[in-house]
Amino acid sequence: MGFPDRIERTVEVPHPPVKVWAALTTAEGLRAWFGNEATIDLRPGGSASMSWTDGLTVEMRVERVEEPRVFGFTWQIYGLPKDDPRRTYVEFTLEPVAGGTRLTVVETGFAQLPEDAYRTAYDGNTKGWASELGELVAYLDAA
Repeated sequence: MGFPDRIERTVEVPHPPVKVWAALTTAEGLRAWFGNEATIDLRPGGSASMSWTDGLTVEMRVERVEEPRVFGFTWQIYGLPKDDPRRTYVEFTLEPVAGGTRLTVVETGFAQLPEDAYRTAYDGNTKGWASELGELVAYLDAA
């Protein structure tokens, strides 16, 4: 495949890793910045879901939990039918830094797609992560 397989974004927030971890790994935290409703069984192999007021629901599978440093999950690929078995992997890494936390999100798995589906998913999620991380920062700052 001749196109990027990875989206990566990093933000530094003036909050301790434990606070950022809770925003990423609890239903309450996820509802506050990412979806309108959320459930999560925080263990490798656990299920999670998020839904939005527009009717979209996304099912996730928790893959990696190393509290309070690494949280990873797989989820449905934007633009594909709900029953399509292909998934991308999203991993959040939290690193303590002076005055807060450096949060990096990496999503991989786009190269498995044909070009038309790739463009929809990759472009949509690139824009989505920029927006969602902004919402996460605003939530953390207000909480």
